[in-house]
Amino acid sequence: MEPNRADLGKDPSHVSGMFDQVAAGYDRTNTVMTFGNDAFWRAATTRAVAPKRGERILDLGAGTASSSASLAGSGAQVVAADFSPGMLAEGRRRHGHLPNLSFVEADATNLPFKDREFDAVTMSYSLRNVQEPKKALAELFRVTKPGGRIVINEFSTPPGKLFRGLYRFYNAQVLPKVARLAGTNGDAYDYLNESIRDWPDQRTLAGWIREAGWTDVEYRNLSFGIVALHRGRKPLA
Repeated sequence: MEPNRADLGKDPSHVSGMFDQVAAGYDRTNTVMTFGNDAFWRAATTRAVAPKRGERILDLGAGTASSSASLAGSGAQVVAADFSPGMLAEGRRRHGHLPNLSFVEADATNLPFKDREFDAVTMSYSLRNVQEPKKALAELFRVTKPGGRIVINEFSTPPGKLFRGLYRFYNAQVLPKVARLAGTNGDAYDYLNESIRDWPDQRTLAGWIREAGWTDVEYRNLSFGIVALHRGRKPLA
């Protein structure tokens, strides 16, 4: 099968097809590429969401559902949603035994859920893959209950100039080569680098979240700003 190469046009069928092809080795490759930091980032995201037993939580762009399984460990009812059937299939294979975890194929810009359905919503490393990210943030707002919370964990812009330069060199020159050596679609990691480079910085994303209606929006950097955790709440009124 020819590798599926997404680009910054982010055509949903191309991006979904690319993730279908890398699903089997996705988690393993990410652990190698991030030097194990993916586990630290996932734990930080789970703490930020602060899931509680009895809550209903949407993990959008869930991929292989590693983040969803972490959230489900609290006893909350978690919905792992993604537009890649291949990623969801891998998620079901790994975590389908969890009774409080369900899987839904979904378009982030047109979610198949009712208004005010979730106590919390979250996305990890997937908002930048959406063709219309502001529309996705508005959809997340729609399906969240008043007083509910949002957590976005996304690759970001390291504030330190020297580290930012080293990080961009690693993404552009090293990451795709290592991915190919690992037997993964290296073109997918070329796209990863391009999508990170093109993505707005922390303050800009915080502004987008506020524009969608969320309040108390704040962020904190993880791993020197390689990723940033953004949080907010839906007003009660």
